[in-house]
Amino acid sequence: MRLAFVALSAVVVHANADEYQVKAAFLYNFAKFVEWPPDVFESSDSPIGVCVVGQNLFGHALAEIVSGRIVNRRSFLVRQISDIKQASHCQILFVSSSERMRYGAILRELRTGVLTVGETEGFIEEGGVVNLKLDGGKVQIQVNINAADQAGVRISSKLLSLAQIIRKPAQAK
Repeated sequence: MRLAFVALSAVVVHANADEYQVKAAFLYNFAKFVEWPPDVFESSDSPIGVCVVGQNLFGHALAEIVSGRIVNRRSFLVRQISDIKQASHCQILFVSSSERMRYGAILRELRTGVLTVGETEGFIEEGGVVNLKLDGGKVQIQVNINAADQAGVRISSKLLSLAQIIRKPAQAK
C-alpha cells in the first residue's frame, strides 16, 4: 500500500483534468491514513463523507475513484456543498481555491473531526490541515500538524513521511 501511495505522490501533472484526477486519488488515499474520532460517524457503517466546497474542478473523477471502494468497513459518499453548514456529514472537506477569500471563516465554522484539504498558498496558514500544492508539475502534500491536532484527526506516520510538515499555530475557533 505504501508503495502505491509513494508512486502516486510522484505523479507529474500535465493538464488540469489530470491534476484533479491526482488530487481525487489523494483524497481517497487520505482515508486510509487518517483516524477520526469515533463520534464523527453516526454508526459503525456510516460512509466517509468526502465533500467539496466551492468550484468543483474534479468533474466525475472524485466520485469515480471512490465508487465501490471500502476503507475500514466504510464506503464513500461524495457531496458538493455550497454552505459550510452542510458539512455536518463530511469527514474530508476539500476547500477549492475559489474559496480562498473565505478560508478563515470556513475553517472556524467546522466541527472537530474534519480533515480539511486545500490547494493554494495560505490554506495552511489559515488553519487548514492538508494542502495539495502543485509544484513543478507535481502535486505535493503539506500537512499542518497543529491544525490536525486541533481538528482531532490523527494522521499516520506513513502519510507524514511523504509530506512537508508545517507547524503553524491553528486558528482559534
